[in-house]
Amino acid sequence: MKEKIKNNKKLTDIIQCIHFKKFIIAYFVIFSVLCMGVYSHATGNVDGTENDAESVIDNLEQDVPHTIGITVDTTNEEGTLAGTLQMLLVITVISLAPSIVVMMTSFTRIIVVFHFLRTALGTQSTPPNNVLIGLALFLTLFIMSPTLERINEEGIQPLSRGEITQEEGLEACMEPLRDFMFANVETQDINFFLELARLETVSEIDDIPNSVLIPAFMLGELRKSFIIGFLIYIPFIIIDMVVASTLMAMGMMMLPPTTISMPFKILLFVMANGWNLVIGELIKSFNY
Repeated sequence: MKEKIKNNKKLTDIIQCIHFKKFIIAYFVIFSVLCMGVYSHATGNVDGTENDAESVIDNLEQDVPHTIGITVDTTNEEGTLAGTLQMLLVITVISLAPSIVVMMTSFTRIIVVFHFLRTALGTQSTPPNNVLIGLALFLTLFIMSPTLERINEEGIQPLSRGEITQEEGLEACMEPLRDFMFANVETQDINFFLELARLETVSEIDDIPNSVLIPAFMLGELRKSFIIGFLIYIPFIIIDMVVASTLMAMGMMMLPPTTISMPFKILLFVMANGWNLVIGELIKSFNY
């Protein structure tokens, strides 16, 4: 029985080997046929047709130009700037607007005086910065409104109608700002920056470049704002001295004088209608 079982196992092994060999041979035959088909299709020799890949490449070479160029038209049919360049100029002006507002308008003097006033009152964050900056911006618009109207009439409107070129429009927009700065700048500041720039003494105002006029104007604005801030400090310093001497006479050495003096300073400022006085004198200090 054992010998028969061994013989049967050998037969089954032989049969399995034969089937495995047949499977391997069939796999290689199918793989070779597929490879031949792919090769014949790639070489373009099937049914005498041309190579499809080469024809596709030839068509692409015929369709695609050899050179690529980009043309930007800076003017439209009316001779004015194209809409794209106008939008680019607007975005550039908007990005430079904060610097223009700070450097060439009344904003600097107003905001510095407001910060001096808040410090003199002793209120560290009242009014907050957003309120002071907003008030300073609206006062700047109020003071600069004649200048802005001139800029619109002499520069922006003619440029939009195509009556003047871009360079002429820029000069026309800059001329009202120069007039405002010349009306509020001091001669000593202009001479100071002319010496620093190593420029000869100019005979006419129009010969002074903007690189000299703008920093001279800003220097004068800082000087005037510090003078106004000093004058604002005087009454509040007197209140602090009176309160401090009173506390010392009463023997209250440990009580901070600012705690007692701040309500009196606020009361004095409100009773004297301080905001109207400060804003009114600030506006009157400008020539516009």
